Amino acid sequence: MINVIEILTQPENLSSQSILELFKAKGIDKDWSFTESKPSDTSKWTHGYHRYPAKFIPQLVEQLVVEYVSGRDVHINDPFMGCGTTIVTAISKGFFASGTDINKIAFLITKVKSTPLEPNYLNKKIQLLLSKLSFLDTASLPLFSAIEPLIPAKHLEKINYWFTAANKTELGIILQAIHNEDDKDIRDFFLVAFSHILKNCSIWLQGSTKPTRDFKKIPVKPYAIFKRHLNKMQRGNEAFFNIVPAKIRQHLSNRLNIQNGDARQQPVENSSVDLIVTSSPYVTSYEYADLHQLSTLWLDLSDNLSEYRQEFIGTTHKKYHERQAQSTIAQHIVSQMLRVSRKMANEINAYFIDMQEVFNESYRILKRGGRCCYVIGNTPLKGIEILNAEVFVESLQQSGFVIDRIIKREIPSKILPQARDDKTGRFASANKANRDAYPIEYIVIGLKE
Repeated sequence: MINVIEILTQPENLSSQSILELFKAKGIDKDWSFTESKPSDTSKWTHGYHRYPAKFIPQLVEQLVVEYVSGRDVHINDPFMGCGTTIVTAISKGFFASGTDINKIAFLITKVKSTPLEPNYLNKKIQLLLSKLSFLDTASLPLFSAIEPLIPAKHLEKINYWFTAANKTELGIILQAIHNEDDKDIRDFFLVAFSHILKNCSIWLQGSTKPTRDFKKIPVKPYAIFKRHLNKMQRGNEAFFNIVPAKIRQHLSNRLNIQNGDARQQPVENSSVDLIVTSSPYVTSYEYADLHQLSTLWLDLSDNLSEYRQEFIGTTHKKYHERQAQSTIAQHIVSQMLRVSRKMANEINAYFIDMQEVFNESYRILKRGGRCCYVIGNTPLKGIEILNAEVFVESLQQSGFVIDRIIKREIPSKILPQARDDKTGRFASANKANRDAYPIEYIVIGLKE
């Protein structure tokens, strides 16, 4: 058996065969499972603002920060911000935070979660909004409302597809009241609360990551759940406000640099980042554009959902017919899949091509001595093991990184993502699937020497 420590301290790059053997020999790092963390710990501060699939817990980011950076002028980056776990952690410690996400609702969530608002001011704004909407707290809607419902006309057909007439009207009234707020930070805060409740207020099959209607579902009445979630967010904001250093709160724009954009184009200068912590999309895993389409429709974030989907890395809608992934391990996976599904083989190839460009960008922005930490798991698709972590190791080396460390961690069952069916490769409810999607995941750490 190969000595894991020897491999990781060799100056030359690991061969594809050595990488495969390394992963076979790698044991589980129990200290990185965080089994002692309760839901109240993982959703502390602003981390409970909005549901988001397969997000990593703040304790993981915090531990990486403890191990790999020190000082006050630290710059942390996340090219796949998602719901902002890394960005919130960076701001809580007074660091510089930068990153991107192609998903417009993800960008909004991250912006709101990482912006501490003065608690008394926010509370007054919340109470004022709720008082304007208090007439909705009845068994049925009044015949006439002082607030005209705001329902995006160009998305009306799709909104009608997902919402009852009563909930559509009530949501439109709430949305209009939110847009009447002049303070943009407060308005965005309200919009995140609004976005969070949409699935419960619709006939979207509860717990499904696919756009599926459940005609037996009784949708929740919007105002009641909106009020409850706003108050929860208010408490989270106060806790976050109290933990963020005062000088950071007062000059947040000097510390926070996030954009709605492509992970392959970070909004920072060469050699300016100390640490990258991120969890990239998984190949053909979640279709984030579909998963968040209710928010996209109501907040009018895209004119064309089909075109919007094609911008995402990991989507099933992207292919590169004339290019091949650089990684030898990736090429082997693609060739295996070709025997089963040409369409899926093309999707996997496109995913690894895109991720290579992300790794190149990570190398550009990191300082010498800086590290990138990619959280990723492996999973089967149509009976073929997709070795994402092994490909990441090989691809990071091809971008110029030295592989500094590989952490293998168990994901506690209470925070496991959906399970996957071996035969179809699709996500399924836990009682129907025959194995967990990602019971084990890796943190692949590259060092820029």
